[in-house]
Amino acid sequence: MIPIKSNIEGKDFSFKALEDTLKPLGYSIGGNWDYDKGFFDYKIDDDGTYHFFRIPFQAIDGQLDGGNPRIRIGTPFLLAHEYEDGVDEEGKVGNVTASVNQFQSPENKDAPIDSEYLKVADELVAKLEAALL
Repeated sequence: MIPIKSNIEGKDFSFKALEDTLKPLGYSIGGNWDYDKGFFDYKIDDDGTYHFFRIPFQAIDGQLDGGNPRIRIGTPFLLAHEYEDGVDEEGKVGNVTASVNQFQSPENKDAPIDSEYLKVADELVAKLEAALL
């Protein structure tokens, strides 16, 4: 994980306004949220290792599962997950078998990040700042 400085850090937005701005830019929330916090992810690459530019946020007024809470942006960062090739031999997540859940845990949740992705992160930050500030 590599923190990336940005002028959006510490800024407050309504959740809906932020989501409406970020989705057309290629960001998604997916399963990366809880009632009071979450992440907007931009998938940069999928070359055996998933590279993401991630924007953390925290609800400061209200909850994410209802209404339109105010949220505060944290420090964006680059993240890489390296996955095993092939089938998950364990095949279990709780009481669910692989026949139902095909996803496996990352082999390395904090894989090394090539310097080329820092330039991509800088470009993403510039687009974010232009769209949000």
